[in-house]
Amino acid sequence: MKVAVVGSTGLVGGEMLKVLTERNFPVTELIPVASERSAGKQISFKGKEYTVVTPQKAIEMKPDVALFSAGGSTSLEWAPKFAEAGITVIDNSSAWRMDPTKKLVVPEINADALTKEDKIIANPNCSTIQMVVALNPLHKKYKIKRVVVSTYQSVTGTGKKAVDQLMNERASGTSDEMAYKYKIDLNLIPHIDVFLENGYTKEEMKMVHETKKIMRDDTIQVSPTAVRVPVMGGHSESVNIEFENDFDLADVRALLEQSEGIIVSDDVANFVYPMPMDAHGKDEVFVGRLRRDETQPKTLNMWIVADNLRKGAATNAVQIAEYLVKNNLIG
Repeated sequence: MKVAVVGSTGLVGGEMLKVLTERNFPVTELIPVASERSAGKQISFKGKEYTVVTPQKAIEMKPDVALFSAGGSTSLEWAPKFAEAGITVIDNSSAWRMDPTKKLVVPEINADALTKEDKIIANPNCSTIQMVVALNPLHKKYKIKRVVVSTYQSVTGTGKKAVDQLMNERASGTSDEMAYKYKIDLNLIPHIDVFLENGYTKEEMKMVHETKKIMRDDTIQVSPTAVRVPVMGGHSESVNIEFENDFDLADVRALLEQSEGIIVSDDVANFVYPMPMDAHGKDEVFVGRLRRDETQPKTLNMWIVADNLRKGAATNAVQIAEYLVKNNLIG
C-alpha cells in the first residue's frame, strides 16, 4: 500500500512514521510530504531513505491513503484535492471534525460508520480521544448524563517550539523560543487555543462537540477546563461522570479492564495510578483513581492518561487506516 504522510517533518508526522513501523502497517511505498520549504529533505523509514515531496507531487504519485498532520489550513486546502484524486485522507487537524458530511472516528467506538465513500476522515482532538475511549463502555451500560473534565496537557500538544521553550527554561531559566505568552516551566497555563465569546477556549469546546459526535449522543453534557502543564509524554484528565443508572465500582473496574485499548492502573494501596511517564510511547489509554463521588449519587471520579502524540494523534490515525484495510474500504 502506498502511504503518504503529510506533515512528515513535524512532531506528529514523525510519530506517525514510528507507529506505521511498530504496527507493521503494510507500507509498500512511503511518500513523505511537507511544505515547499521542506521539500527535498530526506526521511528515514524502515531503514530506507525517502525524499520529502510537496502535496501536489504526492497527489501525482497516487498514494492509496494519506495521513495528514500539517495543520488546519493545509488540510482545508489539500485534503479535498487528495480526495478528488481518489486518495483516502485521514486528517489529524480540526479542519473537518465538525463538518456534518465527515466522519469523526475513534476506532474502538465508531469505526463501523465508515464506508468506501468516506474519502476525508477526521481524527479527533487528543484530549477527546482518550476521554471517550474510557467513557464509551461506561456509557453503553450506565448512560452518561454529564461529564466535568479538567485536563493537564503536555507541551508536546503545542509542538516543537513549546518543547524547546520548556527545555530552555529548565536549563537556563529563560527561553528565546516562546510558544506561550508565559513561562511554562514551574508553571501551568489555564489557556489552550483561543478564547471564545462564552469564556471557554476552542480546545475546551472541541471536547464538548466532539464527544457528542463520536459517541453519537447529543444528550451528553460536557463541562471542560483545559490546562497546559510542564510535562512531556502525555495528557492527563480528571473526569467526573454522572450517570442515569447506578453502578457497582467493581463492575466498572471489570468493564474497563475488558475494554479494547484500555489499561486499568488502579491500586492506591500500592501507589499505582496512571502517570504521563507511564503512558509515554504507549498506544493504550490508562485509567485509575476509580472512586465514587460522595457528594451526589450515580457519579464516578476517574483519572485518564494517554500519550497525546500516539493514541491522541498518530496511533488513532493509523488504527483508522488499519480498519479501512481490514474491511476493504480503501480504493
